[in-house]
This record gives sequence, C-alpha cells and structure tokens, in this order.
Amino acid sequence: MSAAAPIAALGRATLGMLAAVGRIALFAGAVVSHIFRPPFYPRELLTALIQIGWLSLPVVGLTAIFTGGALALQIYAGGARFSAEAVVPSIVAIGMTRELGPVLGGLMVAARVASSIAAEIGTMKVTEQIDALVTLSTNPLKYLAVPRVLAATLAVPILVAVGDSIGIAGGWLVGVNRLDFNSATYIKNTTDFLEVWDVGSGLVKGAAFGFIVALMGCYHGMNSGRGAQGVGRATKSAVVAASVLILAANYLLTEVFFTS
Repeated sequence: MSAAAPIAALGRATLGMLAAVGRIALFAGAVVSHIFRPPFYPRELLTALIQIGWLSLPVVGLTAIFTGGALALQIYAGGARFSAEAVVPSIVAIGMTRELGPVLGGLMVAARVASSIAAEIGTMKVTEQIDALVTLSTNPLKYLAVPRVLAATLAVPILVAVGDSIGIAGGWLVGVNRLDFNSATYIKNTTDFLEVWDVGSGLVKGAAFGFIVALMGCYHGMNSGRGAQGVGRATKSAVVAASVLILAANYLLTEVFFTS
C-alpha cells in the first residue's frame, strides 16, 4: 500500500460527504419550493399532522415530565453546595424552554417519526408504489414529502410548547413534594425569571427540528435501496442523520439567539 493511500481514502470520504450534503440541500430546496405551489393535498397534510403531532404527544410528555423532575433534583443538589437552592424554579424553567424541551422533544420525534417516514416511503419504493404515482402523473415529492415536512414543521413547535409546560410541571412536583419548596413561591420564581424569548426561541428550534426530522425521513425513504435490507438501512440512516443534525442545529441556533 502506497503512502498516499490514506490520504486518497480521506479524500474519497470527504468528497462523498460533500456530495451527500449537496443532494440533501437540493432535495430540501425542491421540497420548500413545492410547498407554495399547487396542487395541494390537504388530506395528506391532516393525516401527517395527526401521525406526527398527536400520536407523538405521549412520548414527548413522558420524556418532559421525567426530565423536569430530574433537572430539579440535580440543580438542587448542585445549588446546595453554594447555598443557592432558591434558583431551582428559574433554572428548571429556563433549561426546559431554551434547551431540554426542544432538543429532547426533537430527538424523541426523530426516533419515532423519521424512522416511520423512512420505512413507509422506502417500502413504497420497493413495492413500486412510487413508480405508480409517476404513472398517474402525480409528483411523488409533492404527494409524499411536502405534506410530511410541512406537518412536522407545524406540529413539533406545539409538541415543544406542551413538553415545556409538562417539564416545568414535573420540576414543580418534585420541588414541592420532594424538596420542600412552597408551591406559591416556586411558581412565582418561575414566572418572574422566565422571559418571552426563552419560550419563543424554543419554539423556533422546534420548527427547525421538525423540518429536519421529516426531511431526513423523506430523503432517505425516497433514496432507499431495494429489498428489506435497503429499507432497514434507510430507516437507520434517517434516525441517525436527523439526530445529529438536530444537535448541530441546536448549537447553531443557540449561538445565534443567545450570543451577543
């Protein structure tokens, strides 16, 4: 093996990654451009809203309430070292609305929705249902991807708002019942220190994360390989890509929102 072989392998990997980024960017551009152009499929949009939003509510709610409770315990334990236990309500509220609510909600939706979308569309490709749509003069991108991406972009911020509320309530339950906080004082400290932009930034993140989740599910589903193994790889790739992109987008949005 020549000395240049590792460099060549690195170069091939880099070019492959850049090509994949380019394909995803073109796919995203095509999806966004079709959102505002007819024909529209309101029934598909409504179905996607139910599947992505309503049916994801239990897992997001359970994740949020346990996260809020655990966050209250951790902040209390850390604050006790500096006699700063009183910051628990405000830090729980800020932490849930700015970071944990959107990120954990997005990751849970990615695990549930990106895999489902990729598996569904990948199976449609394997069974030639997408080819049938083309035969019927129906644009598969318009019929399959656009309603799901739009529904996720609209539904995930609502899930984040609900998750924030449940997470803060979980912190309140733990604070009042386990840490001996006065209920009225806990609620007052929460509302006094929580600002509108704390909540708003989390909702903007939720919209971005929903777009990423559905986009990755649709992209990998429509580019699935043939057979059961191809669908399995597409499903796995959709979840991994969506999760990584959510974490990367979270850092970038936090940098934009909270760094002067």
